[in-house]
Amino acid sequence: MTFADITTLLQDRFSVTVNTTNAQPYVTVQAADLVSIGQFLRDDERLFFDHLACLTAIDNGPANALPVSDTMDVFYNLTSIPYEHDLMLRVTIPRQTASGELPTLPTLSHLWRTADWHEREAFDLVGIHFENHPDLRRILLPTDWEGHPLRTDYVEPAYYHGIRNK
Repeated sequence: MTFADITTLLQDRFSVTVNTTNAQPYVTVQAADLVSIGQFLRDDERLFFDHLACLTAIDNGPANALPVSDTMDVFYNLTSIPYEHDLMLRVTIPRQTASGELPTLPTLSHLWRTADWHEREAFDLVGIHFENHPDLRRILLPTDWEGHPLRTDYVEPAYYHGIRNK
């Protein structure tokens, strides 16, 4: 199945935006639709995306950054192993909630087991909270580490447990 075929099926059921101008085309989806789109992509017999190969979280910078400011992007790379087709989903979310808390997305760990570790990594490094994740805790950094080092506004501490970092 081609990218155009897949996006036609998605556009028939959901409000999505298709981007084909990049080297790797992708579909932009709303955070509120992420779980239902994921379920459709996994369960529809024509698509059968049975593997979440990668999840990448990107901090686009604070409010004064250009061109896209005060947002984060999360990219989901999906694969259908038996049908040998791939799809990239993009979700754009605010860098923080109105109350100043971490940005939030629903977990996809109940759809793809690989989402468990991918979401933990995005939480650990970028600070995205995944609602209803079964075990959302740091995976790369120590449990008492403060902050999320891949955020553009992260300031590395000078010391960690008496050890000089800089």
